[in-house]
Amino acid sequence: MHPDNTMTAVVDRELIVSRTFHAPRELVFDTWTNPGHLPKWWGPNGFTITVRAIDVRPGGVWRYVMHGPDGTDYDNKISYHEVVRPERLVYSHGDGEDDEHFRVTVTFAEQGNGTTLTMRSLFKSAEELETAVNRYGAIEGAKQTFDRFAEQLATLA
Repeated sequence: MHPDNTMTAVVDRELIVSRTFHAPRELVFDTWTNPGHLPKWWGPNGFTITVRAIDVRPGGVWRYVMHGPDGTDYDNKISYHEVVRPERLVYSHGDGEDDEHFRVTVTFAEQGNGTTLTMRSLFKSAEELETAVNRYGAIEGAKQTFDRFAEQLATLA
């Protein structure tokens, strides 16, 4: 079950996921980018990660291994293009072989006593987005990740 305020949309080549969290923007941004917090919430249910290296700044890279519930390991590489604290992140998400499967823009907007986080993932083609949604469960995975993120924020607030 997902709270009613998690919204998703697929528009052309873009997957958009948005949710308002009951936490201040600085805390939401820090929890999204802090290597001490990331392993506690990043990824869908049943997945864990090992952070290899992280440097959240323009030109910086975050390398991590995502461990699936079936024991499969997935290498990931995020290359940061923009880091505007605490408002916006722009990064490429790849796997080391292909440095950009898709480009992500994450915005953090103050909303009363909370923060609306919007993650826009732009794929190279509508077909690649369709594969991510239908084969890899990108929408459900994003909702589960946002649920885990909310749980982590609740322990910090």
